[in-house]
Amino acid sequence: MTTTKMEIVSDQPKSHGNSGQIPPRVIISFDVEEHYRVEAAYALPCSNEQKATYHQRMVATTQRLLESLALADAKATFFFVGQIAEQSPQLIREVYRAGHEIACHSWDHQRITRHTPDSFAEDIRKNKDILEQCIGQRVIGFRAPTFSILPATAWAIDVLRECGFEYDSSIFPVRHDRYGIPAAPRYPFLACSKTASNSSTILEFPPTTYRLLKYQLPVAGGGYFRLLPTFFMDMGIRQISRLPVPVSMLYFHPWEFDPDQPKLNLSSRLSRMRTYIGISSNHARLKKLLQRYRFTRACDVAAQLNNLPLHPSLHPYEISSPTTNLDTTQNRLSSSP
Repeated sequence: MTTTKMEIVSDQPKSHGNSGQIPPRVIISFDVEEHYRVEAAYALPCSNEQKATYHQRMVATTQRLLESLALADAKATFFFVGQIAEQSPQLIREVYRAGHEIACHSWDHQRITRHTPDSFAEDIRKNKDILEQCIGQRVIGFRAPTFSILPATAWAIDVLRECGFEYDSSIFPVRHDRYGIPAAPRYPFLACSKTASNSSTILEFPPTTYRLLKYQLPVAGGGYFRLLPTFFMDMGIRQISRLPVPVSMLYFHPWEFDPDQPKLNLSSRLSRMRTYIGISSNHARLKKLLQRYRFTRACDVAAQLNNLPLHPSLHPYEISSPTTNLDTTQNRLSSSP
């Protein structure tokens, strides 16, 4: 018995927002780092033996994910930590040969808030260089650990452009204790810092959210995929399909699909819940998700958007002044569900 995958079709007329220039798209992505690198475990000691165990499990789980993607005929974007490429370059080549995009996720999974502009530039150049050596192709995409492009780190946008990146996926338009720029657009936009001109903007793919009354719920994946019914993700994708640039961005981590991995000794109940709830059934849920949508890679959508001359709905957004942008952003999105 075959399953028909859903093409995301807006129920709004083409004259509303999208202008018919780009059809709705759903990007699926994976942030590839070992489990011990999660932000909740930042201060925890981890022996070299433990790190090696987590690394081996990450490789095996990523390979299982590749099998699931192949069975669903789905292509994804994999954001890799550079040290993984240093230790297991064959994994990066295996992912690339399967037709997936290789993108950057920093050298050693340090939040941008722990960097200066110079150290961040060194970090991402090192990350980019080793991935390009592995696959013999340019790497054009970046996602910051823990979505850590914030008003305080707006300078990172300029650094990304200087280092040759063509798109970013680090700005989450939600309220959260560790990340988020709530007033940022919910659909792809041109991110810039306070000091940058429009020529220094970078294409931004924000993770998917669902607008419920006055609240903006994160439904793009990760812990939200494990915690919430998939109905919320489906509704978020449907809402995004009606917005001016109808592109949804989903994200996951290989460690979220490994229920038998050694558990970290996380200090708080909240951290343990965020990290481990739903992991035992997560791979089965992902397989069902892969059957429901036709997924694509971020690089393919970026090529479409960057090749459209002056796309009317790709607005510059100054991430360093959220109070200035709040009213205009809310007005732009007020007609959206």
